[in-house]
Order: sequence, then structure tokens, then C-alpha cells
Amino acid sequence: MPPTTDLPLLCPVCSAPLTYTAAEPPKPGRLACAARHSFDAARQGYFNLLVGKGTAFKADSAAMVDARFNFLSRGHYRPLAQAVAAAVVPVLSGDRPAVLDSGTGTGHYLRELLDTAAAHGRTVSAAGLDISKFALRRAARLNPEAMNLVWDIWQPLPLAANSVDVVTVIFAPRNAAEFARVLRPGGRLVVVTPREGHLAGIAALAGMLAIEEGKDARLAAAMARHFEVEESSDVDIPLALNREDAAALAFMGPAGHHTDRDAIVARLSGIPEPLRVEAKFRLTVFRPRLPDGT
Repeated sequence: MPPTTDLPLLCPVCSAPLTYTAAEPPKPGRLACAARHSFDAARQGYFNLLVGKGTAFKADSAAMVDARFNFLSRGHYRPLAQAVAAAVVPVLSGDRPAVLDSGTGTGHYLRELLDTAAAHGRTVSAAGLDISKFALRRAARLNPEAMNLVWDIWQPLPLAANSVDVVTVIFAPRNAAEFARVLRPGGRLVVVTPREGHLAGIAALAGMLAIEEGKDARLAAAMARHFEVEESSDVDIPLALNREDAAALAFMGPAGHHTDRDAIVARLSGIPEPLRVEAKFRLTVFRPRLPDGT
């Protein structure tokens, strides 16, 4: 399945519109602008739009991505993916609906969203952005109809203004100004964050970072210049995990950047199975502030 071609992508070099050109396999497709800046698809189907020095931020490693892919593929967090899809599909526009999944990771949440939209008779154009090429290798296979792009969220997004109905951000950085720019009038920003007590049964033992107090207030404050909260809801998922899945759960997140999986496995080795913990999330829907701030 070729990626969607009607999203107004912008050249990261000159900001001119990018046009997608398909090619006969095994040749890759290509994104190019009128100034002849071009970007070939990787063999796995994603595009790397980072130019110059790229990014200073550390991407998730191949091992972290593998852990995430395996954990999510077992359906442990599917209730969260369903909640995101349920929040997004009703606000899609009637004319050429489009979604940006910022920090798409392995693409599991976007896959659920696209499938839910299709079940409602909606075909959605989608772009998935992530800094990790290892994550996008997985995402491009899972969501071949989406434009999967290596990109640094803190740089201006490679999308035209007023181009998407919804931006989804699931455990990823939030560039409020750019999200507001690319959203269409009446669009929504859907953000998922962990709540206090998330995975409390294994977090400390597995070396996972604690959830900071006041996280919701800081999120709202960071968004306040461009967005206001429309609604929020909690998603709680009881989990009964074997030690392998518990180690993958710990390693696939920020802990994976400062510890190795063998160390996590060793920490969990004496705990009887199943390990019973509760994942606690908050799903917040933001609407853009009107120009006069009202």
C-alpha cells in the first residue's frame, strides 16, 4: 500500500511543498520539491527528513524499540489505543480528514486509530513523526498508508499550516506552537501522559522513572498560550505480566536510556509470576485558543 499523497508536506530545506513520486520496486519512492531537494524512502518505507546536523536529542535504540513493539503487539495497552481512537474519530472533518501522530513510535496507536476510522467508513490521511529510525522501521511496516517521517519535534514541523484535524501525542514531547500552526480551525490536540501511581508495583524495582507530582498542571501551563483543556479522562489498565513482558515494559521507556535490559531482568528475577500492576494514564483533549485568547 503506498503512503498517502495528499498531505501538504514541506521541504525541510526551503519550506516549499514536497511531492511524492512512487517508483517500481525495489527502487524507493521519493519526496521532492520544486527546488530539487529530494528525499528517498528507506528500504523499510519511511523518509528521513532531518538535514544538516540532524538533531541533538537521543533517539530510542533498536533494543528499546524491539521491546516496545513486542509488548504492544501482545495487546497490553490496546484499551489505551482504543480510547485515543474514540477521542479522535468523532472530530475528524468531513472533507479529507487528516491526522498527525507526533512521536508515533512503533505506530501501534496510529494503527488502532486508522482501523477505527475505517470501521466508521472514514479514510484518513496520516503522518507519523519520530526521531528514531528504528521505531519508524516498525511503524512503516505497520502503517504503510501513512507518511512515516524521521523528524525532531522541536524543529518546525514539515507540514503546512491548517493541514490536519487532530494531532496525537502519546508519551512524546509537545511543541505547542507548531501543533497549533498545523491544526485546522476546530482541530484538536490529544495528549496521553502517565498519572501518579503508574506501574507503581514494579516501577522502583525495575529502575523506572517516577511520575512527578503536579504533572497535569505543568502540562496545562505549557499548553496554555496556544491551547485550553476541553476534557480529560483517566484510562486504567490492570496488567498481569510475566517477567519477560514486565522487563520489556520497563526497558521500552525512558529507563532504557540509562540501564540495560539484563539489569532489569535481574531485578525482577525473584518476583513470582504473574506480576500484577496497574497502568494509569490521563487522556487530555485540548482545543486551540481563538486569536483573541477567548
